[in-house]
Amino acid sequence: MLDKLIQAVSNFVFGNRKVLLVVFGAATLLFAASASRLTVDAGFNKMVPLEHPYMKVYRDYEKVFGGANRVAVAIVQTDGDIFNKEYMAKLKALTDDVFLLNGVDRPSVKSLFTPNTRFIEVIEEGFSGGNVIPATFQGTDADLKQVRANVQKSSEIGRTVATDFTGALVVAGLLEIDPQTNKRLNYFEVSSRLEELRQKYEGPRHSVHIIGFAKAVGDIRDGARGVLAFFGVAFVITAGLMLFFVKDLKLTGVALVVAMMPVLWLLGTLPLLGYGIDPLSILVPFLIFSIGVSHAVQMVKTWEREAVSGVDSLTAAKRAFSRLFIPGTFALLTNVLGFAVIMLIPIDIVRELGITASLGVAWMIVTNKMLLPILLSHLQISKSAASKDAFQESRVERVWHAASGCVDRRKASAIVAVSAVILAVGVVGAHNLKVGDYGIGVPELRPESRYNTDNAKIIEKFAMGTNTLGVVAQTKGVQGACTNYDIMTVIEKFDWFMQNAPGTQSVISLPGLAKGVNAGFNEGNIKWRQLPRDPQVMAQSVTPIDTATGLLNPDCSAMQVLVYTTDQQGETLASLVANVKEFAAKANSDKLEFKLATGNMGVTAATNEAVDAARWEMNFAIFGALLVMCMITFQSLRATLCILIPLAIVSVLCEALMPLLGIGLKVSTLPVIALGVGVGVDYGIYLYDRIEVHLEEGKGLAVAFFEALKERGTAMVFTAVTMTIGVGTWALSALKFQADMGILLAFMFFLNMLGAIFLLPALAAFLIRQRPAE
Repeated sequence: MLDKLIQAVSNFVFGNRKVLLVVFGAATLLFAASASRLTVDAGFNKMVPLEHPYMKVYRDYEKVFGGANRVAVAIVQTDGDIFNKEYMAKLKALTDDVFLLNGVDRPSVKSLFTPNTRFIEVIEEGFSGGNVIPATFQGTDADLKQVRANVQKSSEIGRTVATDFTGALVVAGLLEIDPQTNKRLNYFEVSSRLEELRQKYEGPRHSVHIIGFAKAVGDIRDGARGVLAFFGVAFVITAGLMLFFVKDLKLTGVALVVAMMPVLWLLGTLPLLGYGIDPLSILVPFLIFSIGVSHAVQMVKTWEREAVSGVDSLTAAKRAFSRLFIPGTFALLTNVLGFAVIMLIPIDIVRELGITASLGVAWMIVTNKMLLPILLSHLQISKSAASKDAFQESRVERVWHAASGCVDRRKASAIVAVSAVILAVGVVGAHNLKVGDYGIGVPELRPESRYNTDNAKIIEKFAMGTNTLGVVAQTKGVQGACTNYDIMTVIEKFDWFMQNAPGTQSVISLPGLAKGVNAGFNEGNIKWRQLPRDPQVMAQSVTPIDTATGLLNPDCSAMQVLVYTTDQQGETLASLVANVKEFAAKANSDKLEFKLATGNMGVTAATNEAVDAARWEMNFAIFGALLVMCMITFQSLRATLCILIPLAIVSVLCEALMPLLGIGLKVSTLPVIALGVGVGVDYGIYLYDRIEVHLEEGKGLAVAFFEALKERGTAMVFTAVTMTIGVGTWALSALKFQADMGILLAFMFFLNMLGAIFLLPALAAFLIRQRPAE
């Protein structure tokens, strides 16, 4: 059945060589034209699991309490404090410029100069208050003295004003849709405008520090531009190694061109499907190129071996096609399926990565299995390359002869035993893998990056920090809940409970502020700093607190408690979420329910939980998919286990390596194992395909394995080394997530190759029925 299929496809491919070359050429030109329209596309909503329960709460209250998609610009005085005319003039101009930025939700802008920044004080007649910086401010000494006094009377110290009075913040929320274009807001444009503001206001006496999703994405985009340089370096390294391996310039050129074609076709397909390319998936094209090189090398070496045997180029191409069409196609289909399971993760950016990788590999089936044999059929192998290849093969055979000893039962037992010990160590190490971020700042960037140093400066200067976990206290069937003593008391207890939870920096809630207002109505007496039981007095205490604070909605049916966290590490956040759930389990009733989550840490908590849940789901899905494909290919559970067990061990070791390198399990690292396994399975499929052929010829397992190594082993090692070096160069990237992915993928590529050469035959010694050697 398969032989007839192979023969039919072979007749079609080689019987229409000229026509297919024209078709491939035309398709390449069309995809190149389409690729010129490809844009870099990033979005806040793409990065988060919108279907997660926390995100549903976030979306429900986003317009009421404000979203997590904000930018904060701090201008810091390098000498003295902010109460001088020059600083105030800069802060006023900066506030105006931020207010006018395209994409800013203007009512959300907050700084010392906006009317939503107010103070209240207790005087003999009762209360007095107003804007912290009055409309009459001219920058005189008297004005500056008054502003200092107003700041000290307000609750802005540590929020919009630095705790040491050396800086102030301008904070603004961003819209998801650009009101001018009615399209998704261009975060790269926002980031560029923010950088222009930095250049405009920074000087000898002032430093500017900017944080927020849009700025982070912009900085990641700037770092991603270096990917092209790494791609160029990897291409040169690959070309050099391939020329050394193949010993023929024309063959090297053809293999590299064919390996590049699915990359170009992929980049051309994305705009046709309405996709751009996200900074977090910009590494996928290089991965596709690496896989393309792997399959191209197998085809070229098989063709070369046939050509050296004395047949003409066309016959050699037909034989190479016949030998590699089934294992190569099934290997690539396995890659497609493996990458496709990434789309099970309910985060749009990860789904886009899965689509991108799957499309690239799908195009490779066409280019590698059809175009490359056609091109090879038109080439002639040089005599010098043939002689060099024969000499090289003779030396390598000695290595493969030694490696074939792995099927000896005694040696196989030792290899399996060592592998079991390594697996046990890996399982223990993998338990230390943490979900979420390590360190402070944006983990996709280096700790020393400008963004992360800006983030550290803002955390240092402002007591409220930048990491906010919002919890919504939602009432049910209670009119005027803000004046209900029982409801407010429960929320007050929650405030106190979270203040004493590990990982909390500070807490702001409506009851907390209302107690201060109540004391104010009683001449500031601290004894009155408590919630009044009388509804009218409670109303008097709550009324001065505006909805603009984000602590209550207009009808008081929902009140937000803001928990400022000490950092954004996954462990810290998980502990705080557990504390919220612990309190809610005891305090929730038919009248009041505490709901997670709002704020940027609420979004992060939802993402971390989605990633944690998807970790096992993805692993089971990818190995299940590989199990099915290998069973279809080899129709043997024993053979399938020989191929998959080494991959599973390497996957566990990768998870054990991550905590040692300070890499957490997050959106940018979750797909690494799927990508590594998807690529690594090729080694086992290609190698076992030839083992099976030789076993069916009646050869013993040791001989069959030796012959398989001679035919496929050298190309496997070359591919693994080339891919390992190529992705290993990413470790030097300015982007930490690229460096992390490079290290992990290099680790998996190389170990998967070792597993296929040493552990696969050792397992086969026990699982595959032995035949006497010829």
